[in-house]
Amino acid sequence: MDDFIFTLENISPVEFFGIEDEYLRIIENSYPSSRIIPRGNEIIVKGSSKDVSKIEDIFNALLTHFHKYNHLNLEMVEAIVKTGTQTPSSGDDDVIVFGNKGNVIKARTTNQRNLVKAVNENDIVFALGPAGTGKTFISVALAVRALKNKTVKKIIFTRPAVEAGENLGFLPGDLKEKIDPYLRPIYDALGEMIPSEKLKIYQETNIIEIAPLAYMRGRTLNNAFVILDEAQNTTPMQLKMFLTRMGPTSKMIVNGDTSQIDLAPKQKSGLIEAIPILQNIKGIGFVTLDARDVLRHKLVKDIIIAYEKNNKS
Repeated sequence: MDDFIFTLENISPVEFFGIEDEYLRIIENSYPSSRIIPRGNEIIVKGSSKDVSKIEDIFNALLTHFHKYNHLNLEMVEAIVKTGTQTPSSGDDDVIVFGNKGNVIKARTTNQRNLVKAVNENDIVFALGPAGTGKTFISVALAVRALKNKTVKKIIFTRPAVEAGENLGFLPGDLKEKIDPYLRPIYDALGEMIPSEKLKIYQETNIIEIAPLAYMRGRTLNNAFVILDEAQNTTPMQLKMFLTRMGPTSKMIVNGDTSQIDLAPKQKSGLIEAIPILQNIKGIGFVTLDARDVLRHKLVKDIIIAYEKNNKS
C-alpha cells in the first residue's frame, strides 16, 4: 500500500471536498480499493501505487480547475474523475477571469476590450471615462487574473484622500480607516471574483493591499499589479509620485473621470496635466470609455449623455 498527503492552501475544504465530502466519495467510488481520508485542510490517500498516482493526478486537475473557475460541482468532478484531466474551457476570448461559483467576468463592450488589449500590451495604462463604464471593475478583473496566473505577486489598490464635497475629518480612525468607505467599489468587485475566505487571507498577508495614495510615498512597487482609482483628484506631484513608484515586472492602471474633479478650484488635476505629457511614451497606453460602455441602469447612460451635451453648450 502506498499513501500520499494532499494539502489545500487558501481554499475552503467544504468547497473542495463538497458537502459531507461528496466529491471525495465520487473519487473513492471510482477506486474502491483505495481510501481517501479528509483531515482539516489535508487529504490522506492510501492504496496501490497505481491508484494513488491516478488519484493524485485527479486532485491536481481539480485544483487547477478550482483556481481557474473558483468553483466545483458534481458534474465537473465526475468529468475530471472520468478523464483524469481538467475539463475544456469555454473558448470565450473575452473572458478575463472566472469569479465566484464560476461566473464569467469578461469585457462586454468594444472600449472595455480595448482596455484589456491596452493592459496586455503596455505596463502603464490610463483608463479615462465617466462612472459606470466599467473602468474599476475591468481593472480589478485584470489584476486578479495576473495574480491567478502568477505574473505578479501582489495587487495594490489606491486612491487619493479627496472628499466628493464631504469632509473626511469627522470620520473615526486613521487615514486608511477614513478612506476605506470610498474604496467600496474595489471591495465589491473583489468580492465577486475571489471567495471570501481566500480574499481574507490575501488581505491579511498583504497579497492584496488597499491603501490611500499617501501610503505609496517612498515605496518601490515590485512584482505588483497596481491600480490608482479616482486619479482626477490627484495633484500633479501626487500622480508623478505614484507613477515613479513602479518597479520591475509591475503593471499600473490609472483610472479617472475628468468630469468629476473634487479638488479645490485653484488646484490643477494631476490627471489632466499628465495626459499630454505622457501621451507619446512607448509602454504607456490610453483608453477612453464613454456612455456606450455604461452597463448600469439605462438612465445612467442617459444622464451621462445629458451632462455631456450641457457641458458642450
